[in-house]
Parts: sequence; C-alpha cells; structure tokens
Amino acid sequence: MKSIYEMICLKKWIFGLLAVFSLWTLTQCSNQKNLEYLLSKEPHFQVSCGKLLSIDSLSSKFISNRNIEIWLPPDYDKNQKYPVLYMHDAQMLFDAGSTWNGQEWGVDEVLCDLFDSKTIQACIVVGIWNAGANRHSEYFPQKVFESLSKELQDSLYALQRSESDKLFGERVYSDGYLKFLTKELKPLIDKNINTLRGPESTFIAGSSMGGLISFYAAMEYPDVFGGAACISSHWPGIMPSENNPIPEAFVQYTAQNLVPPLTNKWYFDFGTKGLDASYELIQTRIDSVFMAKGYGFTNWMTYKAEGADHSEKSWNARLEIPLSYLMNR
Repeated sequence: MKSIYEMICLKKWIFGLLAVFSLWTLTQCSNQKNLEYLLSKEPHFQVSCGKLLSIDSLSSKFISNRNIEIWLPPDYDKNQKYPVLYMHDAQMLFDAGSTWNGQEWGVDEVLCDLFDSKTIQACIVVGIWNAGANRHSEYFPQKVFESLSKELQDSLYALQRSESDKLFGERVYSDGYLKFLTKELKPLIDKNINTLRGPESTFIAGSSMGGLISFYAAMEYPDVFGGAACISSHWPGIMPSENNPIPEAFVQYTAQNLVPPLTNKWYFDFGTKGLDASYELIQTRIDSVFMAKGYGFTNWMTYKAEGADHSEKSWNARLEIPLSYLMNR
C-alpha cells in the first residue's frame, strides 16, 4: 500500500503532466488557427482587380507581430492550386491612396494584365508589411552584416537618419525574419490557401532593402524559394560612399553561398537616375559571380532600366519584366 507521501507525489506528477499536455494543446491550437479566424473584417487596401484578404498583427516567435496581405487572383478557384509570390513592403504594393508618397507598385493591375495576356498563369501574392523604424534591421542580410568587422558593425549601428532616428532601429535580425517567412507564414498560407508548395512555384520579390532581403531569402532557402526578383537592390547597405566595404562583403557572400544553376531563377535590375545610379558597378560584380558559377539567361537575368529612378512609380513601370521572367517556366 502506497504511503500518503507517495500518493501526494503521484498526484503532483499527474497534475504536472496534465499542465504540460494542456500547454502543448493550446500551442498546437494556436499554430493551427484557420485563416477565417485571423482575417480582419475589412481589407487594409483597395485593389483594382482580384480580391485582398488582410491579417491584423499576425503573431510570431521570431519577429514583432505583423500585418499580412493575401491577394487572390480573379476567378480564384478552390479546386485549383496556384504559385505564390511573397513580397516585402506590403504597405506600398496595392493602393497609392494609402501610401506615404502617393505611389504604389500596382501589383494587382500588372498581374491581371499578365494573366489576361496569358503571359503567366494566375498566382497568389502574399505581402508582408515592413517593420517601420526597424526595416533596415529586418532586411539587411544578417550573415553579410556579421561578416563585417566589429568596429564597422558598431559604427553602422551608430548611424542616424535624423537627430532622433537611427538607421538601424535594432541589431540586425533578418535571420529571424526569414524563419518567420519559412516556418510560420508559408505553412499558414499553404494550410489555408490552394497553393503549389514546391520551390519551382514559390517566388520572392522586393525593392531596395527589400531587394536585399529577397536575395538573402533565396540564397539561404533555395529549397523554399525557387525564384527571386531583386529590384533596385541596395547593395551599398547604407548611403553610397567611397571605400564602403559592404558591397565587397555581398560579393564574397554570393561567391561562397550561391547554389549551382539547376532549377532556381534570379532576376536583378537597377535604374540610372538618383540612388539607383550607384548600383550598376556593384551589380556588375555580383553578375560576375553568377557567370563564374555557370549561370545564363535561362536562370539569371540582370536588367538596366534606362531613365528609371528609385521609386514605386519606376518599379511599377517595369514590374512585368521580373514577373514574366521568373514565372514563365
């Protein structure tokens, strides 16, 4: 016969086990929330074609809570599966009436034109809002940043955009952002939307710092993102300056991490006016790495947009080029 002490210990053990099981169950339920539960009552933006679904403040273990936009093509069919394009800076993608500069990418209009002309098959777009003051910290490729000297890292963290605004709001955490995309957001989308889940049907795109994080995502997760559009990639990392070691760090990272030219596709571009005018020399060095690795037009393209500046208006004007290139297999 068990002693009173043994019975008390057994009860404590059982209650502890039940507590752990309850916590695990709650976690599983939280991770398995369906899309209807997460969607906001109204979409955040107006679109000209297709349908926009919006998520308010999606929680994450890796980054701060984040608004998400899910754009479905016209005539979205629940019995059909679609490629998916993940895009950064979602605030700027669809609705010029809500942006800080009155410009937009016009993603919905460009895609609908491409669908109508049968240039590409219908696809889904998942837009991720940027982190505002922490955008630079979230989008700067972390392994490239950490390859810089400690002294240089410290000097970059001290850079100011204005007297009260640092360029880097936090320490660089883009590895966490990519974990959010690959381990939390993509599984949520794949679970609730009819998607083609393989890398050959999963693309990522962005401009400026968004171009850098698109590049980094496809470099770090080539088995997830089979195509990347790196538009006006901000290779200097900071404002262009002489003797800036950051571009060389990008060249070295590319040389060390670029996968062989098998199924993945890459698109780069740059304009010739304003900030974009500083990108061509660096892009040429990145291109030389791709050529040395055996890449050709079937899996890599760099486009020089004559007369284009660093703006959503310019990116909208040529958006059909990267989308047609990447999604025309």
